[in-house]
Amino acid sequence: MVKITDVARHAGVSPSTVSYALSGKRPISEETRRRVHASIRALGYRPHAGARALAGGEPNVIALVLPLRAGVHVPTAMQFAVSVVTTARAYGHDVLVVTQDEGADGLRRVADTALVDGLILMDVQLRDPRLPLLRALDRPAVLIGLPADHAGLTCVDLDFRAAAETCVDHLAELGHRVVALVGSPPEVYVRRTAFAQRVVQGFTAAADHHGLVSAVHPCEPTPAAALRLAERLLREHPALTGLVVHNEAALNPLLDAFERLGLRVPGDLSVTAICPPGLAESTRVPLTSVTLPAAEIAGRTVELLLREPAGGPVPATTLLPPALTVRGSTARRTAR
Repeated sequence: MVKITDVARHAGVSPSTVSYALSGKRPISEETRRRVHASIRALGYRPHAGARALAGGEPNVIALVLPLRAGVHVPTAMQFAVSVVTTARAYGHDVLVVTQDEGADGLRRVADTALVDGLILMDVQLRDPRLPLLRALDRPAVLIGLPADHAGLTCVDLDFRAAAETCVDHLAELGHRVVALVGSPPEVYVRRTAFAQRVVQGFTAAADHHGLVSAVHPCEPTPAAALRLAERLLREHPALTGLVVHNEAALNPLLDAFERLGLRVPGDLSVTAICPPGLAESTRVPLTSVTLPAAEIAGRTVELLLREPAGGPVPATTLLPPALTVRGSTARRTAR
């Protein structure tokens, strides 16, 4: 089967130029357009049916590449997956969910199947090894996440840096002067996952801006790890009164650990979180939180993916602003 990469090689252009020659989405010179169409005729290339489907024909399949790596909070990841599937079905498309962590090789295999006509990538790293391949593909793709170099890519995410800043701003307004971030499991930072890195950046920048004493610690999502971290924080920062948590699985273990150590929320310790609203509302003390809007992010991602091959305007980056909901877990600082 002749692929678009074969046409590109024959015409001496990039795969994206072949795609533009076919879709008219971006201007190319008339000479290049003629050369591309001559190669298409010479090789007998036929755009696969799914590409036509995304441009407005029959329904087909979107691939959601969601590697379930160590440290990924599966319930939250599944909220995104369900929202992608629900939105895609509303547009008449099915979704193939790919959970194996195979990096660029796996992405290539998925992209090469004629069934898959667009890709959505999750668990994006700051310097994601899949990006060079993604830029060379002949079909639309959208990232849920923001890598360090996102030129030429379409990305949708919560503005995690601003989310962390919002949490710290709230604690500072309440008079808290010593704060800590309990972040994702250690392996998430080892991979340099984009959202986790941006939370640290925002937390640190806001703490420095307000002149706060601050600390950042990853946390394994187990009761034992949460207790060890709570003990360490109180040992190293006995004046700690404000906490930002960006680790859904560790939220309840942390609340249990601090209660076991004699701290009341919010009387002794104000706690904020970046998490789905259902989780924030279901803890022992409802948590002040920045909402992780999985449904909105997924909805916008699918809409952008389907808009791209149709030639509609597609923004390169969409960062949703943080929305803080104040609940019962934060209060003005009191002396302990």
